[in-house]
Amino acid sequence: MKILAVDSSAKSASVAVTESGRLISECFVNNALTHSRTLMPMVENALSQADMTIKDIDAFCVNVGPGSFTGIRIGVAAVKGLAICDNIPCAGVSTLESIAYNFTDEDCIVCASMDARCNQVYTALFRCDGVNVSRICEDKAVSVDELGNELLQYSNNKIYLAGDGAELCFKAFGDKVSNACLAGENRRYQRAFGAALAAENNKEFNDSALLAPVYLRLPQAERELKLKKGESV
Repeated sequence: MKILAVDSSAKSASVAVTESGRLISECFVNNALTHSRTLMPMVENALSQADMTIKDIDAFCVNVGPGSFTGIRIGVAAVKGLAICDNIPCAGVSTLESIAYNFTDEDCIVCASMDARCNQVYTALFRCDGVNVSRICEDKAVSVDELGNELLQYSNNKIYLAGDGAELCFKAFGDKVSNACLAGENRRYQRAFGAALAAENNKEFNDSALLAPVYLRLPQAERELKLKKGESV
C-alpha cells in the first residue's frame, strides 16, 4: 500500500510517502512559516521525489491531534481536499502515537507529551518491544506533576520522554523519575513517517468525510469564556 502522510500538528510540518511500511520520500520543515504556506509545496515535493502523483497513492493519513488547533485544522483540510476527488481512503492518527513510532527499535516505554500550556501536557504512554508499538493509555491532558506520578509505576523500564513537552517534563521531574531520559532531537518530535506506520498498523482507513480534528480540550478563548460564565471546563 502506498500512503501519503501529513503532519502539521505543531511548529514543524512534514510529509512522507511510504510503501508497505518503507519510507520512499520525506519532507520536513521547521522554519516558522505558516503551514498553509508550506504544506502543499511539501506534498508536491515529496511526490516528485518518490516519482509519483496523487493517482499512485492508495491511502492518506494525517495527524489529527492533539496539538496546535490551527495546525491540525490545516492538515486535516489539506488531506480531505487531496482525497475527495478520487475518494481515496484516509486515516486519522494520534499525534502522540506517531511520536512513539520513532522508537520501534527500542525496548522501552515512550512517554509522548506535547505542551498544553499552564504546566499541563497532552500525553499518552506506549510500549515498544524492538519491533512493535502498543498503546498503554489513551491520549489525555494532565498536569506535569500528575504525569510524573504516573510514571513512577514503570520504574523497572527505560522511559523516553518525547514530543515538544518532553523537555518541560524532564526538567520538572528532576530525580523523581530517575529512569526517564530526554529523547534526542533527531527523534523527539512527530513525523509524517510515524503517522504512516501507525495508520498502516492500525488499518483504520475510512472515507475522508470522517476525518476530524481531535483537540482533547476546548480552545483557550472558549475555556476563558466558560470560566467567566461560571461553567466548568
